[in-house]
Amino acid sequence: MAKSVGQGEGQLNLVAWAGYVSNPWKSEFEKQTGCQVNVKVAGTSDQMVQLMRTGQYDGVSASGNASARLVDAGDVSPVNVDLVPNYNTVFPDLKDQPYNTFDGTHYGIPHGRGANLLMWNKDDVKPAPTSWDVMLDPKKAAQYKGKISVYDDPIYIADAAVYLKSHQPDLGIDNPYELDSKQFDAAVNLLKEQRPNVGEYWSDALKQISAFASGDDLVGTTWQYQYFALLDKGKPMASSPASQGFVPKEGATGWSDTWMISSQAAHPNCMYKWMNFIVSPMANAEVAQYFGEAPAQTKACDPKTLTAAATAEGLPANPQFCDQYHAADPSFWKRVYYWQTPLADCGDSRGDTCMDYNDWTSAWTEIKG
Repeated sequence: MAKSVGQGEGQLNLVAWAGYVSNPWKSEFEKQTGCQVNVKVAGTSDQMVQLMRTGQYDGVSASGNASARLVDAGDVSPVNVDLVPNYNTVFPDLKDQPYNTFDGTHYGIPHGRGANLLMWNKDDVKPAPTSWDVMLDPKKAAQYKGKISVYDDPIYIADAAVYLKSHQPDLGIDNPYELDSKQFDAAVNLLKEQRPNVGEYWSDALKQISAFASGDDLVGTTWQYQYFALLDKGKPMASSPASQGFVPKEGATGWSDTWMISSQAAHPNCMYKWMNFIVSPMANAEVAQYFGEAPAQTKACDPKTLTAAATAEGLPANPQFCDQYHAADPSFWKRVYYWQTPLADCGDSRGDTCMDYNDWTSAWTEIKG
């Protein structure tokens, strides 16, 4: 763990989700620090893990289904939060979470968070769904056979577990990422039943946007980024986004991303400067509005900061942005099950009887056929 932050090394190599390292904040960081940023965009958490294991990158914007794997493999180092002044005013309910803190040790700086949405074409999907059953109930899903869009990642098994927690309470599912064999098999079988109705398993946001825009997809799971992009194109999209204060009645999975530093970082000072910068009020307000997610920084929600950030990006001013995304509403986020890496340890009296990420990966291959 770093003890101090020195002069920047002049270079910074990052792995990030699309839209996390963009202008104007990227250029502003380079201007302030002299650290020239090179970014490799990853489409999935698996890609992020693979890229970080090359040792060629200084840091990563890891979601919860990657962070534990990176820690366990020694690919990332603990983070000294005392060297990141802006961490002090990060929302409290984003700190000390199981996807960014391990055995009481901090391994990253929260970036932002969002819910995985249910999105549909309101001209063709009627009545407006209020449940994931439009995708997961075999009879209802059959109405949209070949037009259903599903996130292509083993972590999607957790979406099925969230649905089953509500619809089959006898399974005893609590945490959708801590599934014993009976619970896991039920979720996997549900997704195998869904498979004939799926038209697309997506990992590329731009391809999903194109599929919905053309009408090839009518209903699916998505992120805010695609939803707002389609609205901007004038497409008749509707959804259950956090911005509308609603998720499907069963709840939803979601993400809370964490900036983590590589254990082989060639530019550690620039990486610490980046972690502090990206959760500074202005930068965090910029990236949150650009991407469409709740910021991690409490001060990013000041109406003046939000307006200034939107103006810098050429976006319409929206001083109510944080209210719409429930940034400061812990009760809302209690309905969102943040991605976590599935482990054999169930975290309760069941012991090491849960299915780990290798099991999830194997099952996902079977589900897709």
